[in-house]
Amino acid sequence: MQKSVFFAGAVALVLLTGCEKAEAPAPADTTTTEVPVETVPTETPAAEDPATAPHRFASWAGKWTGVEGMYVTITTAEPGKYKLEMQSDLDTKGTYDGNDSEHGIKFKRGNEELSLRRGNGDETGLKYLAGKKECLIVKEGEGYCRD
Repeated sequence: MQKSVFFAGAVALVLLTGCEKAEAPAPADTTTTEVPVETVPTETPAAEDPATAPHRFASWAGKWTGVEGMYVTITTAEPGKYKLEMQSDLDTKGTYDGNDSEHGIKFKRGNEELSLRRGNGDETGLKYLAGKKECLIVKEGEGYCRD
């Protein structure tokens, strides 16, 4: 009986020792040199995503024509910003600061918060622009197109 208890205890000890070795982490390799994470250059997602490029609507730069001499000329400024030179009606001509927004270029004219957004001539509600494909719309009755 003593032999079987001794044998059972020895088997248990071997099994437990084997488990400990299997679970123990391997020793670290000290022969390689690791580069600190701070020195590894990484690319930012903003540089890869065209939706967050410095000028989201840079392709809109240039002159857009409305009705009766109305126009908007868009120029890019610092990242995400635009200058809008605009003749919006017979009496209102000015230069406005614009900013990238989700659907267009936001700007303030007088007390109004407005936005230039992509559309077509039919959406402007103006007969002169009807049928045109490449347009920017401010609001019903105010839009500008490229020929």
